[in-house]
Amino acid sequence: MAGLPHIAPYALPQAAEIPGARGPWRLEPGRAALLIHDMQNYFLRPYDRSAAPLAPVIRHIAALAASARVRGIPVFYTAQQGNQDRRDRGLQADLWGPGMTADPAHQAITAELTPEPGDHMLVKHRYSAFQRSNLETLMRVRGRDQLMICGVYAHIGCLMTAAEAFQRDIEAFMIADALADFSREEHDMALKWAAGRCGIVLGTAAALQALG
Repeated sequence: MAGLPHIAPYALPQAAEIPGARGPWRLEPGRAALLIHDMQNYFLRPYDRSAAPLAPVIRHIAALAASARVRGIPVFYTAQQGNQDRRDRGLQADLWGPGMTADPAHQAITAELTPEPGDHMLVKHRYSAFQRSNLETLMRVRGRDQLMICGVYAHIGCLMTAAEAFQRDIEAFMIADALADFSREEHDMALKWAAGRCGIVLGTAAALQALG
């Protein structure tokens, strides 16, 4: 059983490296919601905060969140709770150990992305943000059936959330350079799989342009 690995710096995908998608969907501000996935200090500790991928990812997420708030697009955050009971943590404990503590040094959202009034906080229980949460209900009552996904880690919770969104008939948009992962290889794998199986992959600039 191992915890989080050390994550070496790597360059984020550029626009020309983003995989084309099977799906025909186009991001629309009147249908979209933004999910900022697991940007807690505990999950960001393995990165060099001054280098790619994390430094530009934080900037890109901040830009997406600011654009969303101005346009009335719902902004959702996921965050695990510290000191999880072993019975509640379930099989995750077998792969990742006991997880974070309730100390703000672990549990808090990174300061650059502090939630603002009107944003929605979801307690994270499993890889997918939809598991044991009311994310779908909160989206549906706001007339939202598109979900922009950014945060960490691309090939784990972000990809599983995109796959589950697809299975709930919610169009998923993975924001390629607003995601970070264990490595560039795993990052690219997540984007390729999403593009071919469950969603659309966009860069931050393209997403901002689509939002107007």
